[in-house]
Amino acid sequence: MSAPLKVALLGCGVVGSSVARALVDNGDDLAARVGARLELIGIAVRRPDRPRPDVPVDPGLFTSDADTLVRSADVVIEVIGGIDPARELILTAMKHGASVVTANKALLAEDGPTLYAAAAEHGVDLYYEAAVAGAIPIVRPMRESLVGDDVHRVLGIVNGTTNFVLDKMDTTGAGFAETVEQAQALGYAEADPTADVEGFDAAAKAAILASLAFHTRVASDQVHREGITEVSAADVRAAREMDSVVKLLAICELLRDESGTPSGVSVRVHPAMIPRSHPLASVRDAYNAVFVEAAAAGELMFYGPGAGGDPTSSAVLGDVVAVARHRLAGGHGPVESAYADLPVVSMGDAATRYHISLAVADRPGVLAQVAGAFADNGVSIETVRQRVLEDGASRAELVVVTHRAPDAALRATVDALTGLETVDEVVSWMRVEGA
Repeated sequence: MSAPLKVALLGCGVVGSSVARALVDNGDDLAARVGARLELIGIAVRRPDRPRPDVPVDPGLFTSDADTLVRSADVVIEVIGGIDPARELILTAMKHGASVVTANKALLAEDGPTLYAAAAEHGVDLYYEAAVAGAIPIVRPMRESLVGDDVHRVLGIVNGTTNFVLDKMDTTGAGFAETVEQAQALGYAEADPTADVEGFDAAAKAAILASLAFHTRVASDQVHREGITEVSAADVRAAREMDSVVKLLAICELLRDESGTPSGVSVRVHPAMIPRSHPLASVRDAYNAVFVEAAAAGELMFYGPGAGGDPTSSAVLGDVVAVARHRLAGGHGPVESAYADLPVVSMGDAATRYHISLAVADRPGVLAQVAGAFADNGVSIETVRQRVLEDGASRAELVVVTHRAPDAALRATVDALTGLETVDEVVSWMRVEGA
């Protein structure tokens, strides 16, 4: 067996604690798999004197001097999150010859190219399986298994908190606020759930997935983002009437021109209705799933727990074993692939479908006016359903589902409908995917 490899751990929260325990409890097995023992030389935390009885390591390993720690490591595991000081510590580690394993989706989505360039410059690895969808192996299949294929669409449920909330709204009929409180009580949502319910977390993951799938740099600020705070119980009921469910989806699509040549990528996060027959519709509670459509492989789905200490540490340790093996063999894994360099299109250019519910006057000619608003904006109607509203006001409900059209045209249609004299109210509208 080779000489031990020195491992530095940055952060000892929920994930870091699980990683530390695994390094200790599974040390012999990991050594056998790597070909060298993984020696934990330090854990960088803000308060090194704080008791941590659930972390079975020598208390002397805890330090607040992360900068010195990363300079003496062979492998650095970063699970502190955020942009700084994580970025500077990773760059310092690479400069001093350490390979890096990170779960930092926000940093990768904001400044991944800087990290990739540093890894290439210093001949080290940058692995980040845990940054997207927890324990689910999706980054490595995208970087390696599917790199010889043409991926044209990635559709994912990549945030467990929002999936739990929407699932409970569907199965119990509860409202948004009530269900968020339930998620917080169960530990699925933070005290401040903004990053989850407003879609920031999912947008960072979508940027990473799109970059991998389409060999194009995509940053989180290029991802169209809408959260679930405006999803109502009425929206969920409307989806149920269509035999659909509402999910917060990360959608990454490769666009092609009339000749079939790739012309751009669309990357977006928003709530959408999907048919219950679609595989993603059955993803329940706080689970995650990523559905990939590729030219040769066809349709693939990766499913499992998307968060939590132990599931995420599984992905982290898988990366640690991979980069440790590379160090012993004298090589390294995949580097950034951004050769396609396709433009990221605006949300207005993305093609989607809409479900629109209208309260209209119950009299002749109304449907023709409504259909005219769709036609004026170049939007084709797929189905229309009508029923009389029993509110004593001679009103009817129209439910319209469109064919695919540019999102800008669909939004313009909604605006036009709002201005019609015969339309009392646009009750709700939501995108429809997966059909």
